[in-house]
Amino acid sequence: MDHRTTDVLVLGGGVIGLACALELLRAGRGVTVVERARIGAGASHGNCGTITPSHAPPLAMPGQIRQALRWMFTPDAPFRVAPRLDPALIAWMLRFAARCNARTFRAAARAKGALLLAARAALGELVARERLDCEWMEEGTLGVWRTGEAFDRAMWLPPLLRELGLPCEVLDGAEVRRREPAVNDSIVGGVFHGRDARLRPERYLESLATRVREAGGEIREGTTVLGFERAGGRVAKVRTTGGTFAARDIVLALGAWSPKLASQLGLDLPIQPGKGYSITFPHPARAPRLPLVLKERMVCVTAWDSGLRLGSTMEFAGYDERLNRVRLDALVRAAREYLVEPPAAPAVEEWYGWRPMVHDDLPIIGRAPAASNLMLATGHGMLGVTESAITARLVADLVTGREPAINPTPYRPTRFSW
Repeated sequence: MDHRTTDVLVLGGGVIGLACALELLRAGRGVTVVERARIGAGASHGNCGTITPSHAPPLAMPGQIRQALRWMFTPDAPFRVAPRLDPALIAWMLRFAARCNARTFRAAARAKGALLLAARAALGELVARERLDCEWMEEGTLGVWRTGEAFDRAMWLPPLLRELGLPCEVLDGAEVRRREPAVNDSIVGGVFHGRDARLRPERYLESLATRVREAGGEIREGTTVLGFERAGGRVAKVRTTGGTFAARDIVLALGAWSPKLASQLGLDLPIQPGKGYSITFPHPARAPRLPLVLKERMVCVTAWDSGLRLGSTMEFAGYDERLNRVRLDALVRAAREYLVEPPAAPAVEEWYGWRPMVHDDLPIIGRAPAASNLMLATGHGMLGVTESAITARLVADLVTGREPAINPTPYRPTRFSW
């Protein structure tokens, strides 16, 4: 068995792991990244690439449990829980339900909003500084509705976003179609989020990996983490299929797989795998100019010069590796309902990935209570790409002892009861 010593060992080659690796390299540290499959094989690869500070309201909100129960009986609804007896999932759901009240919701929105404002700025700076070739655009995103009743029910959102420092515009149907001619005449209204942006996530990942290697970092793909050896309150060694590593500092950025490995260190990370789906098509003749959220269906549409992607849905089905045709068909059906010219060409790719969902909808960033040299950078839910640069900056600050770029307290691992 190969035995290696490295300065910083990053576990996970997704968007969070690669961003952390690059930021640590720029801070003067040596870095090795280990990835069980290939770069970006997890939730980073096939998402819609929207950069969304507009998603500041947490998922746990008043009325959410009632809505989720209604969706349970609709096979193609945006949310689904696969029937099974899973104590960890039940505990997660109970924690989530306990947060669906007005007081907790507003406090979480403030914490999440502060992170996302910093995240948006940090990501724009990272793309510019590193000259990342990822189809970066800063034109905003547009949420659109087909029914007046649903549109009216959503009007609590703009005042909250403005309170959090996030500008948005409420538009009638005619103005929506003027700004985005790709939507059809059924649209009754929309909300435009001018601070949002977009990129192509696969290209972002490829560019990050390129910069990591250029900066002297090593990326070992096809290397699965097997376990840990502890000594003196530290992680002394990390056992992998590619050998055993010792490191001064370790960053655990394994996304939805984080709780499986962290449990070996006595950490009960409250993360559930939330399965999302997407379908990628060639670029159509009449593609949306702006990334869209088709609100009643909760489906995202993003077009780049290189293609178009439909994505979303949330399925709590454990680590089920099957493509659910009902979920995929729901994406295409939504596009037909909202768009003048929905995708018609054969799909380039049908995809799923597991998002690391935390019940309070905030990432877990900071030193682990179980080991002084272990840094956690996980639990980013549906916002891993959006939060990648600010997470990397905060991790590098905490590892190197710099003044943190943002207040790390709301995201610290010790906020949970171990």
